Amino acid sequence: MKTSFLKLLLALGVLAAAVAATNSDTPTPAAPEAPFPVNISVDATKVVGPYKHVYRYFGADEPNYATMKDGKKLIGELGALRGDNKDVYYRAHNLLTTGDGTAHYKWGSTNAYTEDADGKPIYNWTILDQIFDTYHNAGIKPYVQIGFMPKALSIHPEPYEHHWDPSQPYNAIYTGWAYPPKDYDKWEELCYQWAKHCVERYGMAEVATWYWEVWNESNTQSNGIGYWSATQPEYFKLYDYAAAGVRKAIPNARIGGADSAGNGGQWSRNFIQHCIDGTNNATGQTGAPLDFFSFHAKGTTPSMIGEVGGVLRHSQLGIGGQLSAISGGFAIAATYPQTKGVPIVIGESDPDGCAACNTEALRGYRLDTAYPTYTAACIAREFELADYYGVNFEGALTWAFEFEDEPYFKGQRVLATNGVDLPILNVFRMFSKMGGQRVAVTSNHAVPLGEIIRTGVRGDADVYGLATLDKNKLCVMSWHYHDELIPGPDANVTLNLTGLPATIKEAKLTEYRIDETHSNSFSAWKKMGSPDQPTPEQYAELEKAGQLQKADRPATIAVDQGTTKLTLTLPRQSVSMVVLEWN
Repeated sequence: MKTSFLKLLLALGVLAAAVAATNSDTPTPAAPEAPFPVNISVDATKVVGPYKHVYRYFGADEPNYATMKDGKKLIGELGALRGDNKDVYYRAHNLLTTGDGTAHYKWGSTNAYTEDADGKPIYNWTILDQIFDTYHNAGIKPYVQIGFMPKALSIHPEPYEHHWDPSQPYNAIYTGWAYPPKDYDKWEELCYQWAKHCVERYGMAEVATWYWEVWNESNTQSNGIGYWSATQPEYFKLYDYAAAGVRKAIPNARIGGADSAGNGGQWSRNFIQHCIDGTNNATGQTGAPLDFFSFHAKGTTPSMIGEVGGVLRHSQLGIGGQLSAISGGFAIAATYPQTKGVPIVIGESDPDGCAACNTEALRGYRLDTAYPTYTAACIAREFELADYYGVNFEGALTWAFEFEDEPYFKGQRVLATNGVDLPILNVFRMFSKMGGQRVAVTSNHAVPLGEIIRTGVRGDADVYGLATLDKNKLCVMSWHYHDELIPGPDANVTLNLTGLPATIKEAKLTEYRIDETHSNSFSAWKKMGSPDQPTPEQYAELEKAGQLQKADRPATIAVDQGTTKLTLTLPRQSVSMVVLEWN
């Protein structure tokens, strides 16, 4: 992999190629193609690095949904990913936004800070406690985002609450909450009082395990996105005062950021340099805390494209764009000795940029198996990029949750619909079964990482795998992914497993699947006629279909001199998880 060409691609963070031009013609679909053979080999003796549970991070714009009926149910499902001490984290916008706690698209509030007639602070933790208690009761830890600006502190308080919907310009969401505080001492005191309250409620040992991150995408003013309606030096001031307040209450608090839009480029480099040797606005000392480095990475916005090989117009994803942003972010962290070993969290890690946007048919990938297949392929390559740059990759946060009381399978980027889990949640359940060390996987049908970064998966499909060995358990995840959301031939995969203990004669065999007939509530819903209001019996069936399901396999498999082999057929946009266990 480490050819000079790939090194150049990775170092520069090359963007994915532009999507094909739209063609309005609607040609006759091509005849189904015959399956193609694939050989995937796993060598359990060749360790390539530790397996980290990087998938166990989630978040959303709207914090209040977590305390509602279906939100609580989904929080419980995420908490169940925790297993044996695999901490799950949840990040939300609007934790300090002023309002009554009513949620709607791109909006939430807690009313944590108001002022009396004399301008004296009033702290109210009631709604924040409800949110964090919901996490805590499910075994989830907060990835605390310190923001947004309370109305009483904003230098530009009006207008404040927005009522955006997907038919409106996106910039309509940026109102008084996006501005700096009128009084930085009050901002620091708010952060201190909040952190102090969390210590009193949850204990010092617990809150020290949380992430404390300041604001969101404060690098975006220059490109018309207004999460921070001020300059970068003003963000440094916001960061320094927030960190000072939190550290006053929690001396060993894990503080970081800046959760930039994209990897931030020079903006992120300026931020890191400020944390290393800049003058701290709050303390006057040199530098600021940076206990983790975070940035965002999104795939190329799905596009509707024209004819490809005689196939009708269809949607096209862009995994190359996301991996390019991640490559650039890892390269930034690797540049500085002070940050090369600092934990990195991709604070929003998604195939596209707007979870609430649901009106375009091209976003239908979110409901079906393309979303989990994309995610499997992307996370595996994130491990490769982290290995390449030698950075401390800690997490990839999926910016998706749920919207309460919406139509079933509406098309937003969510993990569940009306309490029914979507296929995407099952790929995280697969990842949660893995552990120990990553071991070597090769495939004669894997698209090289450099090619994916440069052009995406637009030619041959990517049929590849990720494998872990943990004592007496080998897990092999494999997938069949393509950016083009069109039918394609199946992959007939031969899975060659070597390096197992020579003493065992057989192993317990389990295969989990995500495809049209397994772990797929959306296909089950369509099969029952896409009911607007499922009956109780139908709802129970959908709940069951939303769980991770096993493929029909023999209970054991023979092992000869540490080697075994099995075959599986992977349709396009499907994921398999084979688990072997022995005594």
